[in-house]
Amino acid sequence: MFFSSGNLTARIFERQIRTPRPSTSVNRVRKFYENLVPNHTEYDIDCPDIYFRKFTDDGQYLITFSRNYQELIVYRPTGLSVSFKEDCHFHDVSTKVKRFDSYFNQLYCIPLASSNEVICKDFFLYMDDRQFGLFATSTMHVHEPTFIQGGVHGIPSIEKITFHLLRLEDGVILDEKVFHNDFIHVTSCIGVFIYDDLISILSILYQTIHIFQIRESGNLVEVRRIGSFCRDDDELFLNSHAQVIATDKNKPISSSFSVENNTEHPDDTERNTFFSGIKQRLLSFIFRGIWNEREDDLLRVPLLKKKFYFHFQDYANLVIWKVQFLDRRHLFIKFGSAEGAVSRSTEIHRAFFAVYNMETTEIISFHQNPSDELYLLFEKFCSNFHVASRNSLHANFVTSHSNNLHALELLKVIKSKSTYYSQFVKKILASLPFTCQSQSPSPYFDQSLFRYDEKLISSMERHRQALDYPIKFILRRQPNTHKFKIKPGPDSGSADARQKRIYSFLFHPFLPFAISIQHTFMQSTVVNVHFRR
Repeated sequence: MFFSSGNLTARIFERQIRTPRPSTSVNRVRKFYENLVPNHTEYDIDCPDIYFRKFTDDGQYLITFSRNYQELIVYRPTGLSVSFKEDCHFHDVSTKVKRFDSYFNQLYCIPLASSNEVICKDFFLYMDDRQFGLFATSTMHVHEPTFIQGGVHGIPSIEKITFHLLRLEDGVILDEKVFHNDFIHVTSCIGVFIYDDLISILSILYQTIHIFQIRESGNLVEVRRIGSFCRDDDELFLNSHAQVIATDKNKPISSSFSVENNTEHPDDTERNTFFSGIKQRLLSFIFRGIWNEREDDLLRVPLLKKKFYFHFQDYANLVIWKVQFLDRRHLFIKFGSAEGAVSRSTEIHRAFFAVYNMETTEIISFHQNPSDELYLLFEKFCSNFHVASRNSLHANFVTSHSNNLHALELLKVIKSKSTYYSQFVKKILASLPFTCQSQSPSPYFDQSLFRYDEKLISSMERHRQALDYPIKFILRRQPNTHKFKIKPGPDSGSADARQKRIYSFLFHPFLPFAISIQHTFMQSTVVNVHFRR
């Protein structure tokens, strides 16, 4: 077998003479990455003072921001490219290799934030098919919650949040959407989700899900708004009903709803009378589910008292924490208490999950965490929760325990070591709904190809505490074969081990190329480049 040797030339020859089985051609091609690895590191390169965000999923652009978070700087990855007009010496070559511009070409630098705003450094979403990028800027947070009419008590507000849609090819701003006196989780894109040409933006303060469609022209058009109303004509119906009542009783006509921040929310009088549209759908679904558990009406009433009316206020106080698309019709919504909506750790708060059909405006499933039924669905169909655009070739091959036996075995090991099954399920489901575009599609995180310590590195975008030893990648097919290693920070290690250091990685989606960034308190950032030589 040619593949048993792991020789790149033999693999190319076998590709010419053998046809892969149906639906396995992509996986066969990805095995070439066992030979194409980033086997060389240039330590502490001369890099501009910028904040690295990520590579786009198609690998065409590197997104960065200026250190004052006012400007967007976009680079084109070129790989190592060094040229000289005259004869050069080894020292000249080594100096060039240490320069950032030997690996990237700057395309443009444009101001994105206004004078009183800053760029949200952890926010960026990308559309592969049109090469559009979505960015966010905001004013400073008001940490002390203030009462805002129509808003949820205990939720802070931000004076201004602006979403910018850019064409990354030339940096032209195509459209902007502004939210005033609102609270949207823009950190790590928690409050925003993109699926194909649809974008959902969750206003936690006003409990409204805004659905925008990105047109080919680059315009952001709001096609649906879910919150106080679920259907487009709900407000018209309620106002018409109010007019009939006012006419019958010879009272002046007054609108029951105020409009602020492009979001409808009922005033205090109306809030005491009506639930929001989505809350009413949720309560109705819970009621009908308990009602249908018994066929005898004599048994239904005690059951409703125990399961519904006893917990009614808890259900009525639920607020939306997070939203993601499952497809173009369905939303996966996470509910919880108002305190948990702004908490950094949501695991300590009780959470509920619901699937909402936007076209029929119905809740079609409801689960409380922990839920055995939801966990089994998550275990078998995890890739369905990692929703990727149909046009994103590389993002559709991100490893999960529903499409990779090694990831499934790892999950089972963690389950077997858990003392309490319910706590294990609760911890696993706490990550739902998944954050949009939060995983690197790099083939080096494919667990069918490589084995690595997930405590030190993984496809998830997150910072980790730095270590003085390299991270090893071992071939899965040959378990004892160490293929390559990556080490963040200086080549010689840290001089003071007591200093707190954190690091992060940016892997190119398909090239054997990666950037490691190490941050140390009160010291300059160390940037390493890892590539195939």
